[in-house]
Amino acid sequence: MALNFKAFFMVDFNGQMVSGQNDFLNYRNRGLRFGDSLFETVRAVNGNIVFWEDHYLRLMSSMRILRMEIPMSFTMEFLEQSLIDVLVANNLQNTSAGLRLTLFRDNGDEYTPENNQISYIIEAEPLSAPFFLLQSEHYEVELFKDFYVNADTLSTLETNNKMIQVLGGIYAKENGYQDVLLLNHNKQVVESGHGNLFMCNGNIIKTPPLSDGCSNGIVRKKLMEIVGDLKDLKLVEESISPFDLQKADELFITDTLNGIRPITRYRKKSFAIQISQNLLAALNTKVRIEQASKS
Repeated sequence: MALNFKAFFMVDFNGQMVSGQNDFLNYRNRGLRFGDSLFETVRAVNGNIVFWEDHYLRLMSSMRILRMEIPMSFTMEFLEQSLIDVLVANNLQNTSAGLRLTLFRDNGDEYTPENNQISYIIEAEPLSAPFFLLQSEHYEVELFKDFYVNADTLSTLETNNKMIQVLGGIYAKENGYQDVLLLNHNKQVVESGHGNLFMCNGNIIKTPPLSDGCSNGIVRKKLMEIVGDLKDLKLVEESISPFDLQKADELFITDTLNGIRPITRYRKKSFAIQISQNLLAALNTKVRIEQASKS
C-alpha cells in the first residue's frame, strides 16, 4: 500500500515544493517519534485522482477520529489541486502515478501533544500502467501468528504504525512466501499484509467486516459496490476463519495501487483466478467512468 519514495522527486511540504533530498523534517517529528501520523495513498491517471472523493472523506473522518485539527484550507478542491501540483512538479501529470499524502501532528516531545495542528507531505512516483492489471503470477500466503491486529476502529485507519505488516513481510520473505494473512485476537483472518482480503465460494463473495479490525480500504469499498450491483454474485461481510480459507474457490487482495491481486496458493491448496479477473475488469470500468465524468 505504501510507495517506495525516491529522494530525487519533488515533494510538497506544507504547501512548498522542496527536493526530496532536503532534510526538511527534524528529530522532534511526532510521526517519527510516536507514529502520530496518518497517510492516504491515491492513484492518478493523466492528472486525475482516482476515487478522490472517497479518499478525501476517509481522510477527514480519520483526522477527526485522531483528534487532529483540520485546517480551514483543507477543502476537497485544495487537497486535490495540491496532489496535482506534485504530479506537475515531477512531470507525472500525463501518465500514471501513485501519490502519498502524509499528515502528522506538529513537533512535540511528550506523548500528549502541545496542540492538534498538523503538517503534511505529498510525494509521488510513476506507475507502470494507467489501469489495474491482473497479476496472475505465483502468490503464496501463510498465516502470521506472532502478533495480532486489534479488532477496533484504530486498526481500520491508515496510520503510520504498520509494525505488524512490517514484521509479517519479514516473516514472508524469510520463509519463501509472497505475503501473510493477519489475524485478530479472536483468531479471525483480518486482511493480508498488503491489503484487504476477499474470499469466493461459488457465487458468495465474503470479506471481513471493519469490526474485525481490517483496513477501511477504498478499493474494498468500490468492489463491494460492484458486487452488490451484480445479480450473479452475493456479497457478505462476515468473519473469516483460517479453516474457511481451505474451502475457498478463490482468494484475492485489494489495494489502491494494484487493484486486485489473486492469491494463488495457501498451504496445500491452489486457487482459481476467474472471479478475480472478472471483478478487475469491472473495477477498471468504474475507474474509466469516473475519469470520463471529469473530462
